Amino acid sequence: MKTRLFLPVLFLCCFSAVFAAGKKDSQKSQELVVYAYDSFVAEWGPGPELVAKFEAKTGYKVTMLSCGDAAQALSRVVLEKNAPKGDVVIGIDNQLYSRAVEEGVLQSYKPAGADKIIRKDLRFSDDWYLTPYDWSYFAIIWDSNSSVPAPKSLADLTKEIYRKKLILMDPRLSTPGLGFVTWTKGVFGDGYKEFWNQLKPNVLTMAPGWDAGYGLFTAGEAPLVISYTTSPAYHVEYDNTDRYKALIFPEGHPVQIEGAGIIKGSKNLKAAKEFMDFLISEEAQDVLPLTQWMYPVNGNVKLPPCYDAAPMADKTVGAGEGEVLEAVDTVLQILSN
Repeated sequence: MKTRLFLPVLFLCCFSAVFAAGKKDSQKSQELVVYAYDSFVAEWGPGPELVAKFEAKTGYKVTMLSCGDAAQALSRVVLEKNAPKGDVVIGIDNQLYSRAVEEGVLQSYKPAGADKIIRKDLRFSDDWYLTPYDWSYFAIIWDSNSSVPAPKSLADLTKEIYRKKLILMDPRLSTPGLGFVTWTKGVFGDGYKEFWNQLKPNVLTMAPGWDAGYGLFTAGEAPLVISYTTSPAYHVEYDNTDRYKALIFPEGHPVQIEGAGIIKGSKNLKAAKEFMDFLISEEAQDVLPLTQWMYPVNGNVKLPPCYDAAPMADKTVGAGEGEVLEAVDTVLQILSN
């Protein structure tokens, strides 16, 4: 009798254990891990609202992790390439795109409806390792309440009147920081070294990221900072002021296109693909203008009135990635001497 009773109980226990383990694995497979940069994940950024909308829409649980700035997010994905822990990475832009592809850390995926939603000039490539979700121009933001006049060109930034008046970001860690180096290389060519030698006395600090640098600017530490043409829209909307101006220079401006991609080796591929589809939908893109302060790639999204304060550049300028990476090393040497 004891033997006969033991066998069914043993079977039941084993079945229960297998069922519980299966349920746990199923729940785990439903969790999507997304890497992003600080300002995206922040409570005032688009991350929390996007996560809430996606979870409500799909039933997946999303864990969105802050990795510092975008370059640091990519570095984390590269470090984990042999044992990926994330499923999606957000924030890799057109300046970091080639590195991401060369490292082989992204899986190609074209979101549903992408051809109709995303303009061709905003796409990274036909391989769809990255899907663009927003864009803007890099620009110098000037505090019109300051005692210095607005510079009228990139070259003007080297004038003595701007001594210790400019805040930049580390190009190794920050995409705006890298964008500024790209800008100087694109405009001055081989003369960028001379420009940086002349600019050096005017740089107050090179902050580790956009959050830190822009925070110093709004705290009044300096009247000039590298940011985006769309940045003044924030101050119009939430500070009810137009004191901060995005300056349009005749030399042209670099364009930043930010993208998201599926991490190669993702354990939650189905959820990752659904998230990519969601990211370019009107529902998700409508969140970006008043949280991300960039232009959405979905042209069906209506911009709020505060974007009237965001000027469009007359022309664009850029430089090859290899040239820019070499220039970064040179710039850091100039500033450290």
